[in-house]
Amino acid sequence: MSLLLTNCQIVNENKISQADILIKNGRIEKIAPQIAASEAQKVLDLSGKIVLPGVIDDQVHFREPGLTHKATIYSEAKAAVAGGVTSFMEMPNTVPNALTQELLADKYAIGARTSLANYSFYMGVSNDNLEEVLKTNRRDVCGIKIFMGSSTGNMLVDNASILEKVFSQTPMLIATHCEDEATIKAQVAIYKERFGDDVPAYCHPEIRDEEACFKSSSFAAELAKKYKTRLHILHISSSEEIQVFQNDIPLEQKHITSEVCVHHLWFNKNDYERLGHNIKCNPAIKDPRHQPLLFQALLDDHFDVIATDHAPHTAQEKAQKYWQAPAGLPLIQHPLLMMLDFYKQGKISLEKIVQKMAHNVAICFKIENRGYIREGYWADLAVVDLNTPLQVNKSNILYQCGWSPLEGHTFGASIYATIVSGHLAYHNGVFDESKKGERMLFER
Repeated sequence: MSLLLTNCQIVNENKISQADILIKNGRIEKIAPQIAASEAQKVLDLSGKIVLPGVIDDQVHFREPGLTHKATIYSEAKAAVAGGVTSFMEMPNTVPNALTQELLADKYAIGARTSLANYSFYMGVSNDNLEEVLKTNRRDVCGIKIFMGSSTGNMLVDNASILEKVFSQTPMLIATHCEDEATIKAQVAIYKERFGDDVPAYCHPEIRDEEACFKSSSFAAELAKKYKTRLHILHISSSEEIQVFQNDIPLEQKHITSEVCVHHLWFNKNDYERLGHNIKCNPAIKDPRHQPLLFQALLDDHFDVIATDHAPHTAQEKAQKYWQAPAGLPLIQHPLLMMLDFYKQGKISLEKIVQKMAHNVAICFKIENRGYIREGYWADLAVVDLNTPLQVNKSNILYQCGWSPLEGHTFGASIYATIVSGHLAYHNGVFDESKKGERMLFER
């Protein structure tokens, strides 16, 4: 169906402008000051709203296959769309881990059947699957994922010679989780001796501390420089790591890029007292001193993209004692609203939000025809009402796990509509699931 969006206030490519947008066959056919209603089958008047490129989240955990008591690709993609997230890249630490091309293909098949958002899935790396990794298609897979820190199953890569081989032989983007395992193990022993089974939640950033993050991030960067590997380091959580990244060259020329997640900007160590294990995640949410420095590094382009690392667990799992409570928190429904709250506080511009949540993700991953509002591009759009607040509560949380660390918070804005590959998937609180999202392609 063709769709005409009228009276749009468009935030795109570092400017805000007024125009109509005509969508046909899933793509943006025309952007013009005025487009006749007769050119489309459906017209949507967006007076008073702002139109942004849909958020592209480069790091999520949707738990399928194998962990579907926590979440599914269907449930979490639907929550994403309600939050203005039109595309996601999902991690390989499902069960079984996506360590073969066959297992990776299985996830793509699930995505094609069930995902309301556009999708891509990372190929996983272990200490013994390099041959499978090297078969990965650069055209239709977002990247290779290495856990240089604890993870599910057989996915901790702590063999230095294997890391050398992967970095030297992989021709596509490598995304890394960077925490030094030896540093963490030493802290674990200390805290087990001190507290036994009942470690306070606020100790998490002491066990998984700044040193563990910096050691691993700097080591990954050294490998990337040595082999000229395309490296993307995920969820930077400490100000010590900022020095690993450049901000003095254009993003297109960077071989080493980075991501900051919304929860490391939003929460700090003081929040453990209120939220406990509900904000336990790896890498840990740390001391308040990091927050302004992380935010500044985002603004001055040391950090290139914003993501969620959406990682749901059941409330029962999170209620366990420290050593048993899993790490990760659900966030995919609210990252754009979180950043818009920062905008309303005067901390970031709308243009910068769009750059970090859409444009730059497209550049980093070389995504084909997405991430911008341009004629000929896929119509992936988030329509935001800056004047209608939204309070997060149990009745409007769409995650299968049914909870959010943001419960009780009132956002200053709300998502009015989300268009995924030209399909009006969400509008004024109602979903249209008649069309699924598309598999993303990459210009490599």
